[in-house]
Amino acid sequence: MWLVVIFCLLIGLFIGFQMPVLFPVLYAKYMSIAILAALDSVFGGIRAYMEDGFDSTIFVTGFVINALLAAGMAYLGDRLGVDLYLAAVLVFGVRLFQNLAIIRRYLMKKY
Repeated sequence: MWLVVIFCLLIGLFIGFQMPVLFPVLYAKYMSIAILAALDSVFGGIRAYMEDGFDSTIFVTGFVINALLAAGMAYLGDRLGVDLYLAAVLVFGVRLFQNLAIIRRYLMKKY
């Protein structure tokens, strides 16, 4: 199972580096927040899988909704003149580190 995941990750990285996507500087802040939210969902999914609580429907909907909500919040903050993207960076950053810490503890106990 893990070999398939690692193989698919490597293929995805290879394809991603071969086909670079360029975004205008105007959208860089929104895309970075959306990517951060997506990474949070991915690490949350890995954590849930390790805890035997993974549900693909919850993962996919959380992945899309978190990314859209974070980018929308950053856009709304720009329109209002408030740096709301900083709140998303803080929240998703904390969640990423929490998920990574839990994954690390699980792997240390297992191996």
